[in-house]
Amino acid sequence: ASSSPLPLQPGSPSIRWRVTNQAAPVQFLNPNHPLLNYPNKIDSVDFDGWQKERGLYFASKWDDRYEPLLAMSDPGEEPLLGSILSSSIGKGRHVHCALNLFYQMDHLVAGAFRLFVNLLSHKS
Repeated sequence: ASSSPLPLQPGSPSIRWRVTNQAAPVQFLNPNHPLLNYPNKIDSVDFDGWQKERGLYFASKWDDRYEPLLAMSDPGEEPLLGSILSSSIGKGRHVHCALNLFYQMDHLVAGAFRLFVNLLSHKS
């Protein structure tokens, strides 16, 4: 059973659909997207100081109504686009986030808190 209101599939095997390099460069695919701008402007500095890894269980396939917001990869690998996916649905929004925010927040990485607040603060 899926918890997503639109088709979305985590990559399998999961070991290939993650970014383990905590310093992997992050590419902003749509830097003007509201989730990357309200209430905090999210940029590359927000990914400085991350611990352990960028994320796990990145999506490998998703409905065309989702928009990928970031791309990242481990060295020598193709960029993965399924770390944050966003789609408007009716009057709301569904966001799939595979970034390791819980670990970053546990280690007081400020950028993880800033991004988490944005994910919770969607403004129509």
